[in-house]
Order: sequence, then C-alpha cells, then structure tokens
Amino acid sequence: MFEFDFMRHAFVGAAVVSVLAGTVGWFLMLRRQAFAAHALSHIGFSGAAGAVWLGFPPLSGMVVFSLMAGFVIGAEREGERGVPAQRDSTIGLVLAASLGLGAWFLHMSNRGSSLATTLLFGDVLGIDVPTLEALCGVAVLCLGLLAFLGRRLLFASLAPEVARARGVPARLVSVVFMAVAALACAACAEVAGALLAFSLMIGPAATALKLGLGPLAGIVVSVGLALGLSWGGLMLSWVTDAPVPFWIGLGAALSYALADLWRRFRSP
Repeated sequence: MFEFDFMRHAFVGAAVVSVLAGTVGWFLMLRRQAFAAHALSHIGFSGAAGAVWLGFPPLSGMVVFSLMAGFVIGAEREGERGVPAQRDSTIGLVLAASLGLGAWFLHMSNRGSSLATTLLFGDVLGIDVPTLEALCGVAVLCLGLLAFLGRRLLFASLAPEVARARGVPARLVSVVFMAVAALACAACAEVAGALLAFSLMIGPAATALKLGLGPLAGIVVSVGLALGLSWGGLMLSWVTDAPVPFWIGLGAALSYALADLWRRFRSP
C-alpha cells in the first residue's frame, strides 16, 4: 500500500494528528471538557462548509470557526470551584448557532450533499502536501503552546482554586487552552471527519485516565492509542474497504471498554 503517494500522505497526516489529539485530549478529559471537544469539531464543520462556499480551503474555515468558538467557551466567567456556571449552556448555544450557519452554507453551495459527506466523515486518503504542511504547522503551534502553559495548565486543571490563590491566571490559561483544543479538533476532522473527530480526541485520553496513569505516562499512552487507532483504521480500511472513521470510532470504544474491564478485575 505504501507505493501510493496518497497512502504515504495519509499515514504521515494521521501520525501528526494522533500526537496532537492524544496530548490535547488528555488535558480535555482531565478538565472534564469532553463536551467542548464534541462541540468544537461540529462547529468546525460549519466553518469548513462556509470556506468551500467562498472558495477557500476547508481547513482554513474549520480553523477560524473552531478558534472563535474556543475563545468564547474559554473566556466564560468561572463560578464556584473554578467551574464556569453556564459552561454547557454556552457550548450548546454556540454549537446550535454554528450548525445553523453550516446548514445555510451547504444550502448555498452547489455541491451540498457530496461536500457534507466529505466534511462530516473526513477524507484522510485525500490529504495532499499543502494540507499535510498545514497540519504539521498546526501541530507544532499547539504543542508549543501546551509546553509553554506546562505546569500552570496542569495546576489549574487539578486544583483551580489553589492555582488562582497562587497567582496562576486561570482564566487566561483556559482561553489559551481552548484555542489549542479548537485547533486540535480542526486537525482531527481532517482524518476522522467532523462527526468522529471526537472519538480520536477523547477515546484514547479517556482510556489512559481509566487506567489511572500519571500525567506523563497518561499522555504517552493516549498518544500511542491515538496513533494505533488512526494507523490501524487506515490498514483495516485498505483491507476491508470500510471507511477509516468507522474503525477509529469502533477501536476507541473497544479500548475504553477493555480498560474498564481491566480496572474492574484489578480492583479488590
């Protein structure tokens, strides 16, 4: 399969996205923001539809819409115990508005049905060199920002009240992190599509947390699982002709179920 350029591009793109998804996803699960990841990937779909209608690359619109939503979600004022009082409501309203825009963009586009299928379920085999370069740029930027936030993000995630008392700008950390999550969701949608990017972001991270691993080991396992899901999905798709997102979603669910069983059998 590697004699074809599109397969080599797909494997490299999947590897880049998996490293990003596994790392960002672990922090999303730690901060209990799984719904945010779900919403951001769907919001990116609306941006991609609008970009295609205006004649721009889909990834550019996905990034712009996801970033705007990430800033809105991350900038929400915090309530008691560091948790935004209306976080889920804000996410739901932003998601509803963006999906309405996405429906309008598809209606205005001349190739609505084919465009919707590609954006919703991804086209990892259609990744070209410019898209690959864009994915690498997004990954470097996101991982660099995470490295810059470092302990402050971990501190604000585990003990937000104590972090604020120690002078950590928790709200600024939240805004920057949600921007990183938005970019990561946009990148994941290139591989798994807007509907199942959530599975690549959250599935491996949830499995790593279920195993009770520490931060470094958890991130490593999360990245490894994401890489296994994306590469395994590509290979199984080549053999079975089933779509890659199907195998990614199925593998994410199975890995979490196995981790849960392992945890249950180990507990006294």
